[in-house]
Amino acid sequence: MAPKWRELADKLAEHIRRGDYAPGQQLPHIRDLVEAGEGSKSTVHAAYKALEAEGLVTSSRGHGTVVREQAPLKRLGIARYDKAKWRDGEEVAFIADRVASGRAYRRGEQTQSVSRLPAPPLVAAAHGLPEGAEVYARARLVKEGDQPTHTLTSYYRPEHVEGTRIVDPTPGPAGRGGGFRVLYDAGYEIDHMREELFARVATQDEATLLQLAPGEWVVELHRTTYTADGTVVEFAVGLHAATRFAWAYDFKVPDSAREATP
Repeated sequence: MAPKWRELADKLAEHIRRGDYAPGQQLPHIRDLVEAGEGSKSTVHAAYKALEAEGLVTSSRGHGTVVREQAPLKRLGIARYDKAKWRDGEEVAFIADRVASGRAYRRGEQTQSVSRLPAPPLVAAAHGLPEGAEVYARARLVKEGDQPTHTLTSYYRPEHVEGTRIVDPTPGPAGRGGGFRVLYDAGYEIDHMREELFARVATQDEATLLQLAPGEWVVELHRTTYTADGTVVEFAVGLHAATRFAWAYDFKVPDSAREATP
């Protein structure tokens, strides 16, 4: 049998999904649910914290517990990297997500810091470099309005990006088309990439940075980007607030048996 707080959380979640509590509407005060016989103060509090961790509500002092206003952002798969978007236009990958979600973007919603540092083991392995070899790290924090959505830190070999807009810490993408366009103009056209996803609970520092409730989950992304000859031109580590994204992938289903037939 599920604990009382879980039963209450599931009951309230169903009311939210049915529309009984509209986006922006405040849920009943804890004391009101206690008086209505829904459980003790600690039970109701635990139920509300579960709803917050699941991304259905937000809680703040002075405003109570409120149903989230917006649906999660679409985080596109292959389509977000379409060359026509960044090579021929200005839609860098995360802006393509915003467009697909019907949401606006302002330049100041991406900030970054750039540093040259010894490659951490994970980065060195991805680039095929000896551990401690120097790389450029371009760390971005992306927000939607005032709320952070994710971080992304891209690591580059200095010989690929030295003197380019990639190492400019000015807020916003690295010029028209962003970092992939900079690499393209420098003679490093991206051809294929590998993405790996890991779900876990946010650390305390990550929760503070992304404005998450304690216990909320994040999706950690590792992206390795290659040219046609197999050169790694970017290795990136991203951290996404799990409840603020819906991940969507649209791709052709492979048939390796048929492709191998002479």
